[in-house]
Amino acid sequence: MSNPIEETPARRRADTRRRRSDRDPTHDDTPGPGRPARRRTDSETARRPQRARDPEARRAALAAAALEVISESGLARTSHRAVAAKADLPLGATTYYYPTLDDLIAAGLQLAAADLQTDFERWAGRLGDTDDIPAAVAGLIVEYLSDRRRAQIECELYVAAARDAALRPLAMAWLTGMRGILEPHLGPDATRDVMALFDGVTLQALITGNDVDVTALTATIRKLTS
Repeated sequence: MSNPIEETPARRRADTRRRRSDRDPTHDDTPGPGRPARRRTDSETARRPQRARDPEARRAALAAAALEVISESGLARTSHRAVAAKADLPLGATTYYYPTLDDLIAAGLQLAAADLQTDFERWAGRLGDTDDIPAAVAGLIVEYLSDRRRAQIECELYVAAARDAALRPLAMAWLTGMRGILEPHLGPDATRDVMALFDGVTLQALITGNDVDVTALTATIRKLTS
């Protein structure tokens, strides 16, 4: 007996052709007027959970994931696949939004630089509104370390700049930015000492996991700036 549904070349192509939304993360397969909806089988529904696609959210998530991979593995081991895994997104989404690895790495470093600039602007405002600079600086250090995950990522990038020249502009931005907000209040010599203290306190806090004693830190900064 012949098969009641004849297998034609057109049917075979239709069965094997991937839907466009599987290739293009921004494509919407919602049926339009006059276009019937494609019925999914139960197995398709089970293996492909539906998630809303927000292009900007995906871009941001991939940039943040790239920054984490760079800090953990270095630039040489950063790849589209590693970033996709870190962001819990399909590899195709990574290459869609950032076609080249340079694009992806640049997005991660730009995110770090933007966050750093935002911090510097906020910290400069805080120091400009106080008469007790040592206490304010101690408060900023403690506040910075309240987000241990971010502090660890930035610290690893900072250290990695010693062996990777591509990361040095970001590390220099940290040094230049800190100097720019501290020197008007402390002068160049005390600024150098306080910046070294900031680095040391950050490393110790990340290694030990202990909270920073803000009272003792303020007393130390007073000695360095007196």
